[in-house]
Amino acid sequence: MEKPDSGFPAAWSRFMVWVDARFPATETFEYHMSKYYAPKNFNFWYYFGILATFVLVMQFLTGIWLAMSYVPSGEGAFASVEYIMRDVEFGWLLRYLHSTGASAFFIIVYLHMFRGLMYGSYREPRELLWLIGMVIFVVLMAEGFFGYVLPWGNMAYWGAQVIVSLVGAIPLVGPDLMEWFRGDFLMSGITLNRFFALHVVALPLVLVMLVFVHIVALHHVGSNNPDGVEIKKHKNADGIPEDGIPFHPYYTIGHDLPAIVGFLIVFCAVVFYFPEGGGYFLEMPNFEQANPLKTPDHIAPVWYYTPFYAMLRAATYPLLGVDAKFWGLVVMAAAIVIPAVLPWLDKSPVKSIRYKGLPSRLMLGLFVISFFVLGYLGTVAPSPRATALAQVCTLVYFAYFVLMPWYTRAEKTKPEPERIIQR
Repeated sequence: MEKPDSGFPAAWSRFMVWVDARFPATETFEYHMSKYYAPKNFNFWYYFGILATFVLVMQFLTGIWLAMSYVPSGEGAFASVEYIMRDVEFGWLLRYLHSTGASAFFIIVYLHMFRGLMYGSYREPRELLWLIGMVIFVVLMAEGFFGYVLPWGNMAYWGAQVIVSLVGAIPLVGPDLMEWFRGDFLMSGITLNRFFALHVVALPLVLVMLVFVHIVALHHVGSNNPDGVEIKKHKNADGIPEDGIPFHPYYTIGHDLPAIVGFLIVFCAVVFYFPEGGGYFLEMPNFEQANPLKTPDHIAPVWYYTPFYAMLRAATYPLLGVDAKFWGLVVMAAAIVIPAVLPWLDKSPVKSIRYKGLPSRLMLGLFVISFFVLGYLGTVAPSPRATALAQVCTLVYFAYFVLMPWYTRAEKTKPEPERIIQR
C-alpha cells in the first residue's frame, strides 16, 4: 500500500492548486517566465532591460526610506537632508544609493535606448512597445527633475528657476502658466511641496503602470534580437520557436543574475568611494542651502539633462517675432520626443545595424558623438565657440532622424538571415 504524499513539496503543490483555482499564478509565471521563449542570441546589450528594472525597484525602496525623514518645506528641506546624512543610522548610505542610483538609472536607460537604435527594436511589430518606452523616458525625465530639486541645494534651486522660467517664454499664456506651475511668484516652499508630491506619489504610480504595460507588450510581441530575426516564424511541431529558449531559468539565472551582480560591484564601488562623481552626480553648490540672493557661478542641470540643455542654449535667434528662449524650449522638447517617431522614419528592409549599410552606421555614429559633445557643452559656461559647436551638434542630432527616410531607403544592405546566427 502506497503512503500518501507528505512534506513540503506536496503541501506546496496543494497550496498552488488552491491559489490557481482563484488566481492565475502558475499560468502568469509560465506565460512571462518559464514558457516565454526569448531569442537565444542575446548579447551584452540585452543586460540593460533587467538592470533598469532592478534600479527602478532600488530607487523606490531607498526613496521610501528617505521620505520618512525628509521635510518638504522651504525651511526644513535642506536641514532634513543634512539630518539624514549625519544623524539617521545609515542615512548617508540611503541618500547616496538614491542619488547615485539616479545617475545609474539614466546611464542604463540611455544604453537601453541605444540598443533599440542599433538593432531596430522600434520596428514592426514593436511600434507600440517603443512608444510606451518613450512615454516611460519622458516620465523619468520629469521624475528626475522633481527629485533633483528636493534637497533644496543652491544649484538645484537655480537650475529649477531656469527650467521653470522657460514656461514663461510661451506666447500669451506663458507668465500665467509659469505662476501656476510654481504655485507662487517665485520658487518657494509651495513649489517644493508640490514637486515632492509629484516625485513621491504621482509619477511613481505612473511609472509602475507604464513599466507593467511595457513588459506585457514586450512578452506579447516577443523580444527583438541582434539579428532582427522574428523567432515566432520558425516553430517546431510543438509550437516552440526553434531559435528560442525559455526565459526562465536560462536568462534569469545565466544572463540577468550575473549582470545584476556585476552592476552591484561597480555601483557599490561608486557609492562608497566616488558618490559625488566629481561634481557630476552631486554638484558642489548643492551642498549649500538654496539662496535666492546667491547665484552659482555657472548654472547647469545634472549631467543626464545636459545634452538637451545645450540644445536649449543653442537657439539664440528670435523667429517670427517670438523670443529665442521659446524656440530653445521647442528644440529641447523636440529633441526629447522625436525618437518616438522612429518606427515610421526607418525605411530600411532590415532591422539590425549588422545588416544595414554604411550611411546608417555613419549617421548612428555621428548621432552618438553629437550627444556626448552636447552633454559636455551643457556642463560648461556658454561662449561663442561653445554655442556654435552646440548648434552644429544639434543639427547633427536632428539630421539622424530627419534624413532617416532618405538614407535608409537609398543605402545598400546585406540580406537579413532567415534564422538566428550563433556567434
